[in-house]
Amino acid sequence: MNEPLSALTVIVQPMLIAFALAVGLVPLCRVLAIRLDVVARPRADRWHRTVVPLLGGVAIGLSTLFAALLSGLAETLPVILFASMAVFVMGLVDDMLLLKPASKLVSQIAIAAALVYFGFRLHWVESRLLDSVFTMVWVVGLTNAFNLLDNMDGLCAGIALIVAVMMLAGFWTGVTREDAAAEMALLAILSGAAAGFLVFNFPPASIFMGDSGALLFGFALAALTLGHEGVRASRSDVLSVIAGPAFVLLIPIFDTTLVTVARLLSGRSPARGGRDHSSHRLVAIGLSERDAVLVLWALASIGGLIGLVLRNFSAAWSMPIGATFLLGMGVFAVYLVRVRVYDEVAVGAAPATAVTLLPSNYLNKRRVVEVLVDVSLIGASYYWATRFVFSDPEAYLRNAEVFYQSLPVIIATQLVAFFAMGLYRGLWRAFVSSDAAIVVKGVIIGTLIAQVLLFAYYGYPAVSWMVVAIQAAILTTGVVTSRLVSRLFPPGV
Repeated sequence: MNEPLSALTVIVQPMLIAFALAVGLVPLCRVLAIRLDVVARPRADRWHRTVVPLLGGVAIGLSTLFAALLSGLAETLPVILFASMAVFVMGLVDDMLLLKPASKLVSQIAIAAALVYFGFRLHWVESRLLDSVFTMVWVVGLTNAFNLLDNMDGLCAGIALIVAVMMLAGFWTGVTREDAAAEMALLAILSGAAAGFLVFNFPPASIFMGDSGALLFGFALAALTLGHEGVRASRSDVLSVIAGPAFVLLIPIFDTTLVTVARLLSGRSPARGGRDHSSHRLVAIGLSERDAVLVLWALASIGGLIGLVLRNFSAAWSMPIGATFLLGMGVFAVYLVRVRVYDEVAVGAAPATAVTLLPSNYLNKRRVVEVLVDVSLIGASYYWATRFVFSDPEAYLRNAEVFYQSLPVIIATQLVAFFAMGLYRGLWRAFVSSDAAIVVKGVIIGTLIAQVLLFAYYGYPAVSWMVVAIQAAILTTGVVTSRLVSRLFPPGV
């Protein structure tokens, strides 16, 4: 392969196509947002002080999709491409209709489960079960971390651009770059779309990307850190597999962690939105908004470069560099936490809405906790039902491939069935038969749909009927019990 020609066709052309599409579509989306009144209005917990159109994410999503289709990624990278588009659509619906956090979380978990089902995992640990769990947490966590990062003009788009370019460089310098042409093309497209949007979003911004753009960036970039069939990094040690992606994506992780810890230390709910992110704290110490964004861009670039060093060079000297940078970021975090930022908003005042992983009111917080508990119960019930039926170690090993292949399907279908049956709508204040009936119906519907999908995939009933029955019984008991236990906690906990 001629490398200069490859760089032109795999990287430069898709990037320029996405950039041109984004530059052309953003003004149209801005006009559309104004006409439809899809705008961000000033609030005490938001940074902007003027009404700003919100549909910039539509330009990002459409430019990404069209450029990907023109580059043939529908054939070469269909799972990540269309899963990312599904997250984009979910974010767009949220921008238009303000979805409940539990609804968004169910959707994100289901789409992340689809990645695992098609073989995309982190490959951080030997246990396939734990690695699948880590993968879903990583994808959903980073998806929302980018959403949280969208708190100041140009910040999220700029970080997305830097991360995409650094990941692209990582693929290009790796020994398997010819096998990663599709991933490099998608990263080039994401960087082009981010750059095109940034033309209009750099401070002072004339349009915001909204959830559709931020969630798309977060999900797609998280998905592109995953390995398929164990092939991704140029070295198979911990530094390349874990530390490399973590350094490249350090700023979204850093900002989310900082906000969560700072709110806990100040006696505030981590679920509450506010002007207390790392960017806001930099402004509070005297930097201009633009300078604050540039500082975080610089830190993201340094983290990305260190990620490349950790991935491609000797640990003998790359590890001290990474450790030194982490130590510096730790000191920086301690300094930022001490900056006063909470006087501007009354501690007891809850905003109407907030771009955060969790909402601020009690009922919505309880809904999100219920979703997370149910995900754990679905996976645990399926695991223990399988271990009970296949108690012999050799029999379990023979069935292991079916278990791991079907686990994401079981989780996604069951969770969606619970949502469709209305399990996350009300609050159990007293145990009544109708509440239990909802759980039973949800378990039955989710189980049937999952088995139909698995039958269509395998061509025969791959999961033992005993496993299905026992799992349904354990899950029903577990969900009902969890709801009864939740009644013991007073409102607000």
